[in-house]
Amino acid sequence: MITNRTFTMIKPDAVKNGHTGAILEKITAAGFRIVAMKKTQLSRLDAEAFYSVHNERPFFGELVSFMSSGPIVAAILEKENAVDDFRTLIGATNPADAAEGTIRKLYATSIGENAVHGSDSNENAAIEGAFHFAGRELF
Repeated sequence: MITNRTFTMIKPDAVKNGHTGAILEKITAAGFRIVAMKKTQLSRLDAEAFYSVHNERPFFGELVSFMSSGPIVAAILEKENAVDDFRTLIGATNPADAAEGTIRKLYATSIGENAVHGSDSNENAAIEGAFHFAGRELF
């Protein structure tokens, strides 16, 4: 399933540190169109459900606690080759390994608090977007 949409979340660390506007500017400057967006906060149960694919990993509890610790900004983005282009824009999970100018290099503080989430496949983009948005919220 190839689509021109991907899903992102600006994570609690970046929201708390005041980077939401700068991150959204980088996203739109890279040619992405925002088709849905909202500021919200994940409950612990929401975070557990969203990240259930990692529930056997040793970092799962820490991830859930972090992702439910404060507000996030969830968005569905549209652009040709959206998933791959967005993964390039955000950079490596570890900001120390991220390329210069990427969102994580600029705004992440650690591998765990890495500023943004980006879907890793077209299939996951559809699943993750549907987790956060109803069809009537897409523009």
